[in-house]
Amino acid sequence: MSMPYTDYSLAWAVYGVAALGCLLVWFRATRWMWRWLREPLRLLAAILLLTPTIVDPAKELFAPAVAITAMDVLLKVGNNAWRAVADLALYGLIAFALYLLLVAIRWPLERRKRAARQTTAAADDDPRTLRERMADDEDDDYFSQPGRRVRTEPRL
Repeated sequence: MSMPYTDYSLAWAVYGVAALGCLLVWFRATRWMWRWLREPLRLLAAILLLTPTIVDPAKELFAPAVAITAMDVLLKVGNNAWRAVADLALYGLIAFALYLLLVAIRWPLERRKRAARQTTAAADDDPRTLRERMADDEDDDYFSQPGRRVRTEPRL
């Protein structure tokens, strides 16, 4: 029994929407985590949900690799589990290699930005107390005429 092309496309569209919904839930569930743990877990979930594997090479029909693996292992309905696991491993290896490349580029940039932020914070940090700062501010030129002080209003 063959599935028409429109049904096949519709099934992939429904699966794609469901997978993106699962990814959204996973992103919300992992947002509290430390960044260097959160990003690989999100990448792993994307790999598991979005990796296709071929089911029928003659008709070029694909299915989600995690679903094929689960059905073959749990229900023993086919012999495509090893092919699906190999596809998951290959796509996972490629995705994690690209992620490590991104981290290798991003890490020095963030260190440089953090160092620049610390130097500006150290320059802005004034060790004097408020009383000492106010005493220094009294020496400023607030007098329009000698001996007569002009009132200055604070700005809000």
